[in-house]
Amino acid sequence: MSIEQPQHESTYMMDAESGAEMARLMNLDTLLTHGLGGLVPEPIDLSRIHTILDIACGPGGWVLNMAREFPEKKITGIDISQRMIEYAGAYAQVSNLDNASFRTMDATKPLDFPDESFDMINIRSVFAVMTPTTWPQLLSECMRINRRGGIIRLIDVDNLGLTNSPAFQSISGALYLALKRAGQSFSPDGRDFGLTPMLPRLLKNAGYGDIQKRAFVIDYSAGTEQSEGFYQNFRIGFQLVLPFLLKQGVITQEEFDHLYQQTLIEMLADDFCALVYFLSVWGTKP
Repeated sequence: MSIEQPQHESTYMMDAESGAEMARLMNLDTLLTHGLGGLVPEPIDLSRIHTILDIACGPGGWVLNMAREFPEKKITGIDISQRMIEYAGAYAQVSNLDNASFRTMDATKPLDFPDESFDMINIRSVFAVMTPTTWPQLLSECMRINRRGGIIRLIDVDNLGLTNSPAFQSISGALYLALKRAGQSFSPDGRDFGLTPMLPRLLKNAGYGDIQKRAFVIDYSAGTEQSEGFYQNFRIGFQLVLPFLLKQGVITQEEFDHLYQQTLIEMLADDFCALVYFLSVWGTKP
């Protein structure tokens, strides 16, 4: 286990060094792995994969779990947050996961790895970080550091979920519009992220072939196994994203306070319904 950690500035819409954000991402990682059916639920042959890179790894949940489940593989995580990398590295050390390593690195800049370093690259849920401009740059770098015959896997969403909560939809809508105003959205009208339809073409344009897709749905309606976890995630997350919403001028403090309290009430209602759809897209370097 090793850690390297230079400093970088971030375009992340939340405070990347926040302890609350780290806790939220740890919770979200567990929710996603469970909801998507595993660490690698796609029909990807891992027997020929020995080195793996997880981009925007946060506090390292996916890397640590992969390292634990596949001790014969070497897995590296990178993230812009020094605090999260330090946490992930310390966790790997105390857990004796010597096949896990972490480095502080900005995914929107050239990646500090030699050509053809990794058999597999994993990028999961980075809509809050990437932009229409930085996506092609990142995938070009992935093509460079992916080994021939290696795999890249992208998993992301177009929204925070479709629900029957008017307040939830209003706050979510403010976020979609804020990302559009900040230039961090593919959506033509700011009504969602507009990301998942672009993923296959982004991979194709980067030079990847044999591109495949698989859709997943997570139900976090009232009474479901995922309900409490997603409630806590949004309870924290909406507060953390507030400065970004105010900066982009999509909501006032007074409007947010009202919608936030109403969202918590509506999410705890017995008739709350919510589904969030993920798309996994993976391809191979020729």
